[in-house]
Amino acid sequence: MDAREKILEAATELLANASAADVSTRAVCEKAGVGAPMLYRLFGDKAGLLAAVVDRGFEQYLASKRAARPSGDPVADLRSGWDNHMRFALEHPNHYRLMYSPELTVPPGAAQEAHDLLHEILERCAAAGRLTVPPALALRMIMSANVGAALSMLTRPEQYTDPRFSERLRDAVLDSVTRPADTETDADRSRGDSAVPVAAATLAARLRADLPPMFTPAESALLQQWLEKLSAR
Repeated sequence: MDAREKILEAATELLANASAADVSTRAVCEKAGVGAPMLYRLFGDKAGLLAAVVDRGFEQYLASKRAARPSGDPVADLRSGWDNHMRFALEHPNHYRLMYSPELTVPPGAAQEAHDLLHEILERCAAAGRLTVPPALALRMIMSANVGAALSMLTRPEQYTDPRFSERLRDAVLDSVTRPADTETDADRSRGDSAVPVAAATLAARLRADLPPMFTPAESALLQQWLEKLSAR
């Protein structure tokens, strides 16, 4: 095992057993049997070390998400993704809290990849006509709620005793940004033009996935801009 792996192993074990989502570089060096100069040479500083620890801890979680095959129902995939996210957070509390800590000045790559994987599912939802808001807005709403719920349950467990809290919040959030397949509510019909934002979001997603060759890059960008404005209504 090389020095980098020894340091990551030591930091991961210390983090898992720590009372708070933090470890000292001195403790890591002692456990790994290396000097501080080696740690700083490999990771730059403590923030760089902690970001690497987070990425290492999230690798198994992200690997399972990468390997997951899309189902025929992208909204069901959103629900499954929410549940998997919450399960990982509760099983790895210190890694999770550290990942979203404002003190972590070096952003872990795992956070961006998690966003990208969710965005792929939302693009499928939009292309299927299942989103009621643009994918970028839906992503921010879902991630904010999912991460907020997980951190709340980890830091204030005595306030979250309802075993169905995560499920209730998940359904409330997803119901606000998605719609059933091939359905139109009475409220939709009464508004008359409510189908326009959904149709615009759907068309925008389909064009991003398969852009017709007759458009120039400038025309494609302008069309996307128009569709995004319509879908944001």
